[in-house]
Amino acid sequence: MGRAFEYRKATKLKRWGNMARVFTKLGKQITIATKEGGPDPDTNPRLRVLMQQAKKENMPKDNVERAIKKATAKDFTDYKEVNFEGYGPYGIAIFVETATDNNTRTVANVRSYFNKYGGSLGTAGSLQFLFDHKCVFKITPKENQDMEELELELIDYGVDEIEFDEEENAIVLYGEFQSYSAIQKYLEESGYDIHSAEFERIPNDYKEVTEEQKTQIEKLLEKFEEDEDVQNVFHNMK
Repeated sequence: MGRAFEYRKATKLKRWGNMARVFTKLGKQITIATKEGGPDPDTNPRLRVLMQQAKKENMPKDNVERAIKKATAKDFTDYKEVNFEGYGPYGIAIFVETATDNNTRTVANVRSYFNKYGGSLGTAGSLQFLFDHKCVFKITPKENQDMEELELELIDYGVDEIEFDEEENAIVLYGEFQSYSAIQKYLEESGYDIHSAEFERIPNDYKEVTEEQKTQIEKLLEKFEEDEDVQNVFHNMK
C-alpha cells in the first residue's frame, strides 16, 4: 500500500463516525460550494459531488436543501475557510482546516486548545512544506475492473496513486490538489459512481512517539474534532 493510503487508513477522524458531525461538515461544504458556484448541481461540479456524497452518507434531503438555500439567503453570514498550523506536544505538526462565520471565536478556540494541551499555534504557511495537498476520490469499481489500466489512464489527469479499499469495496484515487476538476470530469464522463471527493494533507514524513505521548497528543486532536468550526485535522504522528 502507498504512503497516502496508509495515512488515510490510520487517520479516519472520529467526526466521520458521528452522523451529526458528518452532516454538519457536509452542510458547510455544500453551502460554501453553492456560494462559490451557484445552486445548480448541473453547472456546479463541486456541489454535484457533495450532493452525491451526502446521499451516500444518508444525509436527509431537507438538510441538503437547507444548506443550499442558506448560501443564497439575504441574512447569510458567509463562511470563511481559515487554516491554522501549529505544533502539538513532542513536536507533532498539526494542520487544522476550519469553516467559520466568526473568525474571532475560531482563532480564540484553536489557540486555547493548543495552549491547554501543551502545543503552540504557529504562523500561516509555517507547516506547508511538511504536507502534500491532495485531492482524494473514492469510487465504485466497475465489473471486472482492471486497476492497472485505470491507473495508466488516470495518470494523464493528475492521479499519482491508486489503491483498493477492501473494507469499503471502493477504489481510492490520489491526485495533485489542482487536478481535482480534471479527475472529476474524467470519472463522470467515464460513468464511475463517485462516493466522495475530498482534499487531504498527507505528511511527507512521520514522527514516532511512545504510547504515553500518543495518548496526550490524541487529547488535543479530539478537542479539535469536537469543535463545530473544524472541518479537518491533519498531523504527522506515526
